[in-house]
Amino acid sequence: MHYSTAANDHGMAHDPFKAIVVPRPIGWIGTVSAEGIPNLAPYSFFNAISDKPPMVMFSSAGIKDSVRNVLGTGEFTCSFASRALARGMNLSAAPVRPEADEFALAGLETAPSRFVRAPRVGASPAALECKLWKMIELPQSTRSPVPWVMIIGEVVGIYIADEAIRDGRFDAAGQQPLMRMGYMDYSTVDPTEVFEMVQPVASSDGLSLVERSGAWDGTYQRTGDKPAG
Repeated sequence: MHYSTAANDHGMAHDPFKAIVVPRPIGWIGTVSAEGIPNLAPYSFFNAISDKPPMVMFSSAGIKDSVRNVLGTGEFTCSFASRALARGMNLSAAPVRPEADEFALAGLETAPSRFVRAPRVGASPAALECKLWKMIELPQSTRSPVPWVMIIGEVVGIYIADEAIRDGRFDAAGQQPLMRMGYMDYSTVDPTEVFEMVQPVASSDGLSLVERSGAWDGTYQRTGDKPAG
């Protein structure tokens, strides 16, 4: 099968695009309105886009409460969505009115941030505290009644629970991050399936590569390295 995304003539019951770009991390976005009402919502169009400076993005179909609050206050948090918090994450996705507090509706306690006003999920093992850098309006699609917008934020603070640190690293696999698959499917990480591959280095003339053996030395990039990401 080969189809045009403009025509969307794939003949399936549901658009397969989001089932192909998987797994996607979940941006569990915490904000607070100008009136002081907390808001929490999960976004599966989310990811890190830079580490120097550390920056993340999430995109939304139209100006929803999260986006409106970010534009009004210039701040948001992103709490790590774990398997243990799956039900709370799902409950926080309900399209309730702006004056409703999704933290309370989902039975989730808030925790204060250090560098922004927006709260984070108290039970989450990690959270990013972000300042708005820019909102970008994406191209309008004839298949969507509203334009999609992308929020890009700089991470100005990071919280990690002490118990989530193992051997000097954040134990992401051990915390079992939730990942969005296609449709209404989710998945997580099995820690026993996590494996390490050390990036190769370039040869002295830069025309070939040399594989490195042994354990990772903690260096992401050295002279001549061309990291995959």
